[in-house]
Amino acid sequence: MSSDTTGTTDSAAFWEDHYAGVDPRWGTRPNAVLAEVVTALAPEPGGGGGRALDLGCGHGGDALWLASLGWDVTAVDVSATALDRVAAGAAAAGLTDRVHPSRHDLARSFPDGAFDLVTASYLHTPVEIPREQVLRRAAEAVGPGGLLVLVEHASLAPWSWRGGHEDVRFPSPDDVLASLRLDDGWHTERCHAPRRTATGPGGETATVTDNVIAVRRGRPA
Repeated sequence: MSSDTTGTTDSAAFWEDHYAGVDPRWGTRPNAVLAEVVTALAPEPGGGGGRALDLGCGHGGDALWLASLGWDVTAVDVSATALDRVAAGAAAAGLTDRVHPSRHDLARSFPDGAFDLVTASYLHTPVEIPREQVLRRAAEAVGPGGLLVLVEHASLAPWSWRGGHEDVRFPSPDDVLASLRLDDGWHTERCHAPRRTATGPGGETATVTDNVIAVRRGRPA
């Protein structure tokens, strides 16, 4: 495991406890919304294999899927338990050369370098973090011609760690896009809030709404 730059923080403690109680098989398949967007907008990793960054990777469903397509993926989470499971999944799939678990509390540290694809699926937490700052840093990590894909909750599922009963106001897709403070060198590919049927960890289903934002950094003239 590389880039262990995170000490014991409230965020690390919360997510360690969370993953300790979650079935290791949960979250090992790619997020369907992310998969659709990436397939449509970045179907090939590019010559030699493009670099991808998966923020808040959890058990690695998105990271492992991207690696299976040929992406070289840095999989980031604050939970060492989650990253150990990502590493095990990569080994089982023969993808250890293309999946690089990296532990970061994104409020305190961030992976170095530029990436052709940066993704964040449901980067939400009950622990106070400078979330807009983290998302702007994610945009900064996108290289020329690269793509940033954010898939976010716009409603609560009954199995949410929030309990599904709170009165929570989620930002609109336009709000999220505006918070990135992008300049004119970016092109908006997706900015909408589709509804879908989601399946919870116990097999239960519910209709949920997601915010989907995909923006591409234009290549220099």
